[in-house]
Amino acid sequence: MKKLALAALIAAMAAPAFAAQGDILARFRVININPDVSTTNGAAAGAKLGLSQLNTNVKDQWAPELDFTYMVTNNVGVELILGTARHEVTANGKSLGKVGVLPPTVTVQYHFAPEAAFRPYVGAGINYTRFYNATLNAKALGVQSDLSVDKNSWGGALQLGADYAIDKNYFVNFDVKKIWIKTDVSADAAGDLNLGTLKINPWVFGVGIGTKF
Repeated sequence: MKKLALAALIAAMAAPAFAAQGDILARFRVININPDVSTTNGAAAGAKLGLSQLNTNVKDQWAPELDFTYMVTNNVGVELILGTARHEVTANGKSLGKVGVLPPTVTVQYHFAPEAAFRPYVGAGINYTRFYNATLNAKALGVQSDLSVDKNSWGGALQLGADYAIDKNYFVNFDVKKIWIKTDVSADAAGDLNLGTLKINPWVFGVGIGTKF
């Protein structure tokens, strides 16, 4: 019985290689974007409108994500991660409105066991985030002013994940990313008075399914 179990384990670990040189791996994930928020106060701190003074926060969000990995070698891949989400921003527990976030990210990955059924990987790269369709204002705080955000952000990204083969064509994926994203916030009615920097820096937890081309 023990020999049969050992043989089954060896057979499972000997699944056809997905992560082979020249392959393109495609994954569809459902992700939870969990902001790890920190803030700094800007020029408006004396008016008690600094982001830190207001306990500014960004709520988590669920979203779909699509990514493509090109395998440069059997072990090294380059991944393009695509997705978008819309987050609610709060201050002192009150809603300031919502903002759309489009954060395409590129990582270079190392795949530890491309020939196995269980294929863990690590990655590191760069993120560009575009903030769009912001509907933020300070009315909930008793201030009649719309709020603006810097529309562009550049930052690093780290990644840890694994693919597990279902059969020779499909695999299940588990993935965790840390992405560094930030933006400056200003009050329009006060002559673009800077309220501080909002560092979102989310953890992104994902699970999905993938295949190769």
